[in-house]
Amino acid sequence: MNKKIWLSSPHMGGTEQRYVQEAFDTNWVAPLGPNVDGFEHDLETYLNQNVFVGALSSGTAAIHLGLIILGVKAGDEVICQSMTFSASANPIKYQGATPVFIDSESETWNMCPEALEEAIIDRIAKGKKPKAIIAVHLYGMPFNAEAILAVAIKYQIPVIEDSAEALGSKYKGQKCGTFADIGILSFNGNKIITTSGGGALVAKTKEIKDKAVFFATQSRDDAPHYQHSEIGYNYRMSNIVAGIGRGQMEVLDDHITLRRAMHDFYVNYFKDLTGVTVFTEPNTDYYSNHWLSAILVNPEQTGGKTREDLRLALDAANIESRPLWKPMHLQPIFSNNPYYGGTISESLFQNGLCLPSGSNLGNNDRNRIKAALDAFFLK
Repeated sequence: MNKKIWLSSPHMGGTEQRYVQEAFDTNWVAPLGPNVDGFEHDLETYLNQNVFVGALSSGTAAIHLGLIILGVKAGDEVICQSMTFSASANPIKYQGATPVFIDSESETWNMCPEALEEAIIDRIAKGKKPKAIIAVHLYGMPFNAEAILAVAIKYQIPVIEDSAEALGSKYKGQKCGTFADIGILSFNGNKIITTSGGGALVAKTKEIKDKAVFFATQSRDDAPHYQHSEIGYNYRMSNIVAGIGRGQMEVLDDHITLRRAMHDFYVNYFKDLTGVTVFTEPNTDYYSNHWLSAILVNPEQTGGKTREDLRLALDAANIESRPLWKPMHLQPIFSNNPYYGGTISESLFQNGLCLPSGSNLGNNDRNRIKAALDAFFLK
């Protein structure tokens, strides 16, 4: 059988080992060191918005620390996009707070500004003004930052910008992760660049970054002994992992170009095929890194063929694909939580499929994908 074509596998650039070896050679095998400092600086330079970056153990840790810094406590409510991975919502529960979920808009698949405002008005009327908003750039597609932030500012609610999937994406020319009070990034193994595991908090001020790093290193007070006046966490990125990140930063723009080329491959393939729509930018305000390319399959126009039929056909050809995120308000753990909006995210989940999108896919891989798609749609 042919080798597996993965949805989104790690893609090394070649210089990562040099940074890692340097860490070994200098014995910086710890959750601090030159690679951590260098990786943070590289990210700050790349984002280019006078931001301050703290490198952490995961994007989830970054969201958790963001909520803590914003003062979210037990009994509070936090608004969260429903169409997302559970890591966007779980940290709300870590704090003993309640997630309030918001439906998507059809253009970006991200948080609907109208449903967001409806939710805020209703929660305030119920005596529970939300403490924060978590908005997500899904699959690398920027959310409507202008509209979402306008609502947040109107009601004076801080935003955590979940850019786990959107490093390098832009809205109106500005890099994702730099719009909100606090941004977060992820470098998990399947992301556009990876550190094997890791994340970062992006702050508008040095004070927020320093507070995040303080919490991430067990909240150790400034004393010659170990003294702790606040609860801390073991969330700092290691110098070894950061070395991988420094090498990955050198190929980030290349990876974005290659991911966008995979998206163009699917656009070209499906342009004349009735019943399949490729997820793409709604207009020139949006620039997606196309971390994952995704499609919607309308069985009413494909002779009854569904996205699940396609997923199974690709799997039989040893090609990985994956349904879109199951919305959080449909998850068993969150089924009793407040939800605002219609059925857009539910429809996306029912009909959407993520296709192989890796920056390391070559012509042979694309030919195999095309052959499998031909066999499914054209027979």
